[in-house]
Amino acid sequence: MGAEADRLIHTLPGLGPTTASWLAEVGIATESDLRALGAVAAYRRLKHWNPKRVSLNALWGLHAALTGIPWTRIDPTTKERLLAELNTSS
Repeated sequence: MGAEADRLIHTLPGLGPTTASWLAEVGIATESDLRALGAVAAYRRLKHWNPKRVSLNALWGLHAALTGIPWTRIDPTTKERLLAELNTSS
């Protein structure tokens, strides 16, 4: 992973400035922080921190940032897998 894994969270594609700001608030400041947690655990942390404002779009953005694709290109099967992981993990 090297230096790329240490990119600041706000520089990752797929994450808007609001989500990047929220991630920093919950202690996820770099790409390596996000990779260590994974999209679902990071989403769960955000949702716990601000349940009324954080939507599933944040989960899609987190996954997109980790995979390097636009969040709008996440296929339905991947979304279903992410939701299943969200609903089954503790």
